[in-house]
Amino acid sequence: MEQKKNKSDESRPPLMALNHVSRLCRDVKKSLEFYTKVLGFVETERPASLDFDGAWLFNYGVGIHLVQAKDEEKLPSNTDHLDPMDNHISFQCEDMEALEKRLKEVDVKYIKRTVGEQEDAAIDQLFFNDPDGFMVEICNCENLELKPRDSADAIRLPGDRHAPPVSLPGSSDHADDTRLPQTNS
Repeated sequence: MEQKKNKSDESRPPLMALNHVSRLCRDVKKSLEFYTKVLGFVETERPASLDFDGAWLFNYGVGIHLVQAKDEEKLPSNTDHLDPMDNHISFQCEDMEALEKRLKEVDVKYIKRTVGEQEDAAIDQLFFNDPDGFMVEICNCENLELKPRDSADAIRLPGDRHAPPVSLPGSSDHADDTRLPQTNS
């Protein structure tokens, strides 16, 4: 039996989840090494029809597309500048101490701060730049409950289809039983 849609469902865009973030790079290989070694992303195949230098990465339900910059003027000029109030992407982390240790091991300059004073609602944050000067935040943001100001019923959480199917090594493109399961986590 088909579920009836109400008028508010019809006015919402049919979006599912964030698919990827695209980053221009001075050197795709350096950026690829950073995102795989420091943040644990996995390089994936790119469509053969893409005729420019780049790399696709995926993990944690989101992709990062690295694109070789044709014009370095589009990249941040100061790769050491860290300002938490500036543009950045943020990843939620289950072990802030382990991530901070990893940053120290690979000699990545970062700033650390805690927002909020209540122990159960304080947010720990680490801010650092990728090799091209784009800022990354790592946080334990699950400590802060989201409280919609308006239209709480409009919030949509990703369902089973928000991440692409992932083929395991050695699997064929059509063998559904060799793909990683799609979950809500």
